[in-house]
Amino acid sequence: MSTIIYAHRGASKQAPENTMPAFELAYELGADGIETDVQLTKDNIPVLIHDENLRRTTNGAGFVQDHTYEELKMLDAGYWHSDKYRHTVIPALDDLLEWNQDKQLKLNIELKNNLIEYPNLEKIVCEKVKTYNMDSNVVISSFNRKSLKEITKLKYDIPTALLTSKRSNSLIEDGKQLGVDGLHIRYRLLSRKLVEKAAENKLYIAVYTVNQPFSLSRVIKNKCHALFTDVPDTAISVRNRLT
Repeated sequence: MSTIIYAHRGASKQAPENTMPAFELAYELGADGIETDVQLTKDNIPVLIHDENLRRTTNGAGFVQDHTYEELKMLDAGYWHSDKYRHTVIPALDDLLEWNQDKQLKLNIELKNNLIEYPNLEKIVCEKVKTYNMDSNVVISSFNRKSLKEITKLKYDIPTALLTSKRSNSLIEDGKQLGVDGLHIRYRLLSRKLVEKAAENKLYIAVYTVNQPFSLSRVIKNKCHALFTDVPDTAISVRNRLT
């Protein structure tokens, strides 16, 4: 099977990250899937934003967790990228799942709870995925091992993956003990030996965040299950050339 190409936070080089325009553009460019990040608002609505603080990608200030969903909807999440995207709103997880009903793209939902603990984030996200019948399209990933254990315990039967940026001799064993389906690794950790060892232990390898043609080519040649990129059109061109 060809390496799956996920648009990292949507087509985030060409549109404001983690917004519906970025997701829509990723679809138009032919990405196989979309990677996004989820956090909870003050009133426990799952919204799609990477940073815990609003400053970098909106005209707001403070933390996501300290604002209600209605308050966040008033912010501009696109002005910083270009005038074209002024007045773009922070999407809720519902917006993406509903939009994907007829697209049926693969979705990688990263739980952004490695710095701030969001009570019941796992259950809230899994329930949303089930409500939209997206279990076969979705992978839930996290750096938070406690969170991944919680999803396994909840028995939602939604695939999960451990995110890691650090080299570790116990990575395969850690994945097996957590009961995850895959290991999502930083590009510099990639080796053919790791891909093969993971496969022997029924784990897949996905690599982030890969943008340069040489790096994209290396990931694909190593038969990785998936990659995450800010430039899905470039990744697709490289994959087409190699297959």
